[in-house]
Amino acid sequence: MTDLHDPAQPADPQPITVYPVKEAMLGGGLKIRRALPNRHKRMIGAWCFLDHFGPLDFTGKAMDVAPHPHIGLQTVTWLLEGEIHHKDSLGFNQVIRPGALNLMTAGKGIAHSEETPPENSGRVHGVQFWIALPDRDRDCEPDFQHVPEAPRLSLGALDIQVFLGEALGLKAEPKVYSPMTGFDVTVGAAGTHQFALNPEWEYGLVPVGGSLTAGDVTMTVGNLYDLGRRRDHFSFSAAAGTRFVVVGGRPFEENILLWWNFVARTTAEIDEARRQWEQGERFGPVNDYDGDRLTAPPLNVNLK
Repeated sequence: MTDLHDPAQPADPQPITVYPVKEAMLGGGLKIRRALPNRHKRMIGAWCFLDHFGPLDFTGKAMDVAPHPHIGLQTVTWLLEGEIHHKDSLGFNQVIRPGALNLMTAGKGIAHSEETPPENSGRVHGVQFWIALPDRDRDCEPDFQHVPEAPRLSLGALDIQVFLGEALGLKAEPKVYSPMTGFDVTVGAAGTHQFALNPEWEYGLVPVGGSLTAGDVTMTVGNLYDLGRRRDHFSFSAAAGTRFVVVGGRPFEENILLWWNFVARTTAEIDEARRQWEQGERFGPVNDYDGDRLTAPPLNVNLK
């Protein structure tokens, strides 16, 4: 079941726009490519943060992000290679591996850490996201969900895993609060391929291996490609082994403020959440982490 639309009657799609990513460093010295938020593109649907890290060969500990707080969002971890150990203030303690999904709902407040487990493959590659919770749900109770295997389908030479939301007749298990999708595409054979999209939604694409060409746009690792709206299918050409991640959803109509690890609506909310974290209130401890928690940076007016 592919729900492909008839490409003989396409929508009038917006043009593809490319946004170079920003490079930064995570705890442990892992270099990341930050695709969202972008100076010119703040969100894609409810997706408000997107990091691509690796592939990296390492010895020791590639990732070590000490306990830190979140409010007003969901965090998504999707691994292509390697392992990450999640620990949180609810008491969840979970190692994630490729094909599985970790979804943490911060709601009114949660703290967690992420690190390379002692027993590891010596290689890591993946993507992490934040999803802004709508106003009606952003103060919900915190939660954590681990899905051992995301639903998968074969579409011609494409191997697709839908890790969040709905796409191509598949629905992922974890609970989300906005109409959305997130899926991982691996090209099994060189050629021209296509899959269906919802023309009422907006989409973004991040290559994580190889390259692909859509029309006159060549898409390579290191960029975010905004597919826009009014696109009922996506056609592209790629070599075997090319891999990319697509996120999308109904445009998010609420204005958000993103500062440090918080998604809020007002500076007063952010200031209070920061104060409570620094005072040891609201978020709770991550008891199984060996080390100090992160200290919040000074609050300034440069909110995103």
